[in-house]
Amino acid sequence: MRIAVDAMGGDNAPREIVKGALAAAQSDKNLEIILVGREDRVGQGVSTLPDNVSVVHAAEVIENEDKPLMAIRRKRNASMVVALQMLKEGQVDAVVSAGNTGALMAGASLLVGRIPGVNKPALAPVFPTEDGRGVVAVDIGAAMDPRPENLYQYAIMGNLYYKAVFGTERPRVGLLNIGVEPEKGNELVKETYKKLAASELNFIGNVEARDVLQGQCDVLICDGFVGNILLKGCEGLAKSVMYWMKGVMTKNPVRMTGAMLARNAFKDLKSFADAEDIGGAPLLGINGIVIIAHGSSSPRAVRNGIKVAGEFVKFGINDKIINRVKETGALASQTDLDPAENKN
Repeated sequence: MRIAVDAMGGDNAPREIVKGALAAAQSDKNLEIILVGREDRVGQGVSTLPDNVSVVHAAEVIENEDKPLMAIRRKRNASMVVALQMLKEGQVDAVVSAGNTGALMAGASLLVGRIPGVNKPALAPVFPTEDGRGVVAVDIGAAMDPRPENLYQYAIMGNLYYKAVFGTERPRVGLLNIGVEPEKGNELVKETYKKLAASELNFIGNVEARDVLQGQCDVLICDGFVGNILLKGCEGLAKSVMYWMKGVMTKNPVRMTGAMLARNAFKDLKSFADAEDIGGAPLLGINGIVIIAHGSSSPRAVRNGIKVAGEFVKFGINDKIINRVKETGALASQTDLDPAENKN
């Protein structure tokens, strides 16, 4: 499988991005990785590239401060744009980028295109859960103002994603809400509840935010605005908990001794809540595989993001989503997508 990596995208590009790509290439010889970016910078510090890694030159870079839609249209030779164009033309099977998220989502919609019948793509990372299974959250930032039919499509796509990757025949689908009662929530959530309850999905009802990480459902459905708040709230809480624990465990010599003895346990705890183990979130609904990595991705995160891309290719998840959307007739209105909707 051939995966294009935007070598110039992200806070730590290109050095850390290249390191992660090389690690992925070394761990899986079946991968063919194409680093897209400025040749003179991508090759810095690398004496020899492995046989399964190559470089495609792209002279421009989309910066974090660039306006997404304008950058996609004006910087036609940017690393992100070139990588997406390669995906559109079938030169690669997937694209991984830690660059400007808004630009990547706009570029994926404009250049690669959406799956027929899907007009609002969704970001779908995997959150860790107490039972170790993980929960796929759809959407955590792609669409700020979706309609009920969009959330219904998210459920279909998230369901297929979970089935393929985790091997669960009937994933439990939950709807993020302020209470478990069907009548709770705003109009968007209440109308979505009706659609999910009437579907063939294994819909378990509303799920409150406090229960998400306890593993109450396998697929969590929400709009991008609420989902992004949930994601960043969890990230912030994880960092604060580690900070508080460090303060408590180093308060006196006795506790410090206990902390030293339990240091491996603390490493395991940190790893459990570490977003770098996930690597990246797939942009579901795009007519091609696009993985969005965190802007501050380390080499480990990049390597794992490439792994996620490989799983999508291996399991043919996009093809399954296309077929399922056709079968269910879950078509949303074709008039309510602005490719540059997310400008963050």
